[in-house]
Amino acid sequence: MTQFLNVYTISIFVTLGGVLFGFEIASMSLIVGTRQYKEFFNNPIGIQQGLITSAIACGSFVGSISSSFLADRFSRKLTIQLGAILWCIGACFQSAASGVVMLIIGRAIAGLCIGITSTVVPIYQSEIAPRKIRGRVVSLQNCALGSGLLVQYFIQYGCSFINSTAAFRVPWAIQTIPAILLFTVLFWLPRSPRWFAARDRWGEALEVLAFLRTANRDINNPLVLAEYKEIEGQIYAERESNSNSYRKLVGKRLRKRLMLSMVIQAFTQICGINFLMYFIVNILQSVGRPNSLLTSSILYLIGLLATIPVMIWTDRWGRRSSLLLGAICMAFWMYLAGGLFATFGEQNPVANEPYTWIIAGRPGISGFVQASMYLFVLSYALSWGPVSWIYPPEIMPQLVRAKGVALATATNWAFNAAMGVAVPPLWRAIAWRLFSIFGSVNVVAFVFAWVLVPETKQRTLEEMDGVFEHGEPLWRSFGKGANCDRLDILAREIEVTEHRGWGLQQLLPRN
Repeated sequence: MTQFLNVYTISIFVTLGGVLFGFEIASMSLIVGTRQYKEFFNNPIGIQQGLITSAIACGSFVGSISSSFLADRFSRKLTIQLGAILWCIGACFQSAASGVVMLIIGRAIAGLCIGITSTVVPIYQSEIAPRKIRGRVVSLQNCALGSGLLVQYFIQYGCSFINSTAAFRVPWAIQTIPAILLFTVLFWLPRSPRWFAARDRWGEALEVLAFLRTANRDINNPLVLAEYKEIEGQIYAERESNSNSYRKLVGKRLRKRLMLSMVIQAFTQICGINFLMYFIVNILQSVGRPNSLLTSSILYLIGLLATIPVMIWTDRWGRRSSLLLGAICMAFWMYLAGGLFATFGEQNPVANEPYTWIIAGRPGISGFVQASMYLFVLSYALSWGPVSWIYPPEIMPQLVRAKGVALATATNWAFNAAMGVAVPPLWRAIAWRLFSIFGSVNVVAFVFAWVLVPETKQRTLEEMDGVFEHGEPLWRSFGKGANCDRLDILAREIEVTEHRGWGLQQLLPRN
């Protein structure tokens, strides 16, 4: 660990896992519209294209489930490295694919990596981040996802002019580069202090906390000692209640948190975002937009730029308000697009295309549809996109955090796989009505967030029991307006004692 490493730089390095996630999404969105892909794979449409698209989500579901015991047993860091290895294997299969079956196998193997990294990276970031910037740190994952989307998209756009199968083989092979970087750089990064504590490696936990929180690695710093005591107290309390199994996750105490995590992740898949990310080229082609391959890149640029205000302000405006505003805005843009398709659209006279409904000869209306898609992505990238990764790891207790986040992320990928299979034939069968369905889903998401989602900003991970068990309805934020920052209070108590050499002796783990 060198001196330049801190919470921000460490988080930036591990978000290479998010770059892989972005590469995965973009690896299909442009290629499906290229002549080379259609000719080599015999123009897969409908269910066949759905299976190709959803293969990576199926692998991700398995990867996210397995990540729970891998992350607890082998550490967050080593589990992410395993994911990077799997990604390289999957990318090799894809770039060498001789047919649809081999392509599906490669995407499924790569999906194992995405399932692992999309689960473990936010856990790792949450466990190393100070409470006041935890949202900002975890939202770096979303920024990395957007970066991966944009970079891979332009790689594919450039390769689309190659008049051979290299048009899709080269972009798929290039995907190995960030995975190799991720695997290598992790050797220099620390393990999670909370993982050390959960395995009774208390000295290492204290040292890593001091490294992350102070410039001079001062293990006697009051805030370091206060956070250490919070972690210690939480772990012993969880052990006394034997809350380290999947059975405890569905018990009375934790099932609300598990339900919230899983439903939030489900809404991020059924809100319509993957429909746009995977099939934006087809959507723009259906409304007659010129140069749809290039103009669709604006969608990814918007998604990336939106992560900047999220990183700056998410710890101020909070999780709950982001979900509420995002859901209502996304519903509006979906209803608008569906209404324009219904009013001005017509049956596609050309058979065997991914879309059966078009808007022809109306550039103004087509522009409105395009703008509504851009604004939908902006609304998502400012709200449900980042919050869905911030919320689950911060509300789960330490001893079941990996299990709880794994189930939440597995829900994400289960719905992702279902959407990947269902959307292509639905897009052909019900056309513009699909936009209205997504709009209605977002209205339901708004009601869900209003009634059930409490605010968690500025809280330590160890304070979440109080947030969910304070006896009021969940929509009444715990401690609102009150000075209940336990960590600062505990730090002041430690500082007042002025026994600065007492830390290591007094903080020895209890028998």
